[in-house]
Order: sequence, then C-alpha cells, then structure tokens
Amino acid sequence: MSDQRIKNEIEHGKHLRESWSGTFWYWETPAGQIRWQRRVKMLTSHITEDMNVLELGCGVGYFTEYLAQSGATIIANDISPELLDVAKVRVPAENVTFKVENAYDLTYEDESFDSVVGSSVLHHLEVDQALKECYRVLKPGGSMYFTEPNLMNPQIFLERRIPYLQKKMHVSPDEIAFIRWKLKAQIESFGFKNVHIQLFDFLHPGTPKSLIGFVNGLGRTVEKIPILKEIAGSLYVKAEK
Repeated sequence: MSDQRIKNEIEHGKHLRESWSGTFWYWETPAGQIRWQRRVKMLTSHITEDMNVLELGCGVGYFTEYLAQSGATIIANDISPELLDVAKVRVPAENVTFKVENAYDLTYEDESFDSVVGSSVLHHLEVDQALKECYRVLKPGGSMYFTEPNLMNPQIFLERRIPYLQKKMHVSPDEIAFIRWKLKAQIESFGFKNVHIQLFDFLHPGTPKSLIGFVNGLGRTVEKIPILKEIAGSLYVKAEK
C-alpha cells in the first residue's frame, strides 16, 4: 500500500468519524436493515465460539457489534485510529480487541486465525497485498469471507467515475469495485481453494417500506437469472486456505 493511499484512507476515516450516523450508508432505513441483516448472516453464519477471527477494516464497529455475538475471539483492525476510538465505545464486548493495523503488514504470526472476515473492505485496499496477508495468517483449512461492491452494477459503476457522485456517496479517493470472475482468479492466484463468489443485493436502501416485500422478492428471483444477476449490487466472497 502506498504511503499516499494510507494517508488517504486515514483522512477518509477522519471524515467518516465526523459525519457518521446510523444512516450514513443507509443501513438503517427499513430496506437497509433487511439488506444489512442478510449481509451479517452471510458473514457470520460459519463462526463458532471456539474460533479466532480477524476482522479487517472494522471502521466504527458497525459489523463488529454482530461478530461479537458469536462468542468467538475477535481481533478487529482498522488503519484509522479515529474510527477505532468510536468502535471501542460502540462495542465494549470482552471477546473483542481493537487494533490499529495495516492490512498489508499484519503483526500476527502465520496461521493465527480460523477465519478472516470483512464487510465492504477489500475495495479500499491494494487487493493483492491484502490477500497475501490473509492467506498467511489463516490456519490450514481456515476461511475468508467478504462482501464487496459489484462494478457491473450501474449505480456503483457511475459512483466510481463521476466526481459529483463520488463526493455525494462518500467514496474515498482510492476505492474500487470488483468484477466477480476477475476477483475469483485473483484470489485463486494466492493459493486459496473452493473460491465462490455469489452475486446478490437488488434491494435498494431507498425502497419505500410499502414496496420492500415486492422488490426484495423480485430481487431474489433476479439473482438466479443468468446475465441479469450480473448487475446485482454486491458480491459475497468465500474462500478456503
């Protein structure tokens, strides 16, 4: 990770701390809550209380809060001290430790963790370096789970290319998004096996409450249709060491 990219992410963290609210990324709208709960289940359903889990890019602890409920030993990292200050207050759970860490130069021993997880974090990173470190710190048979933005989604595509939308949607200077087959090949190149990337998420957080049932049901159907599913909003990434 370049020094400038690290600086950009730290500055972005300061901005998030100043601007943060429960509706920052629309997770707490009625539709946003349904999207969020689905994401949480995807990222935590494999975790048991006897596991050591590393969360990359924990931010203000919005996802860490749910990870803690698993009873597992959680190490939650972020590059931004400002965001971690908020996270420590938000999640005082005894099974969670917050640490300032660079995802490309983690301080943990080889084969330290049963799982590495993250909600919308890889797209902030230099992916090759992050994947290399994930592989190193995972135990043999360990797993990696992420949810990430899909570049094929029209809104996300435009957000990454139009300065006005970048600012409006709080996109940091170095953020990217992924094309699933390219990301799959990238992950496999580091030795991961059983790599699976699922397209999901057609329920927009701005969906009126009265239409959520219809839109959500329609979206789940479209997720199964070839070609159409390629423009889903998110990617669910699973891989094993």
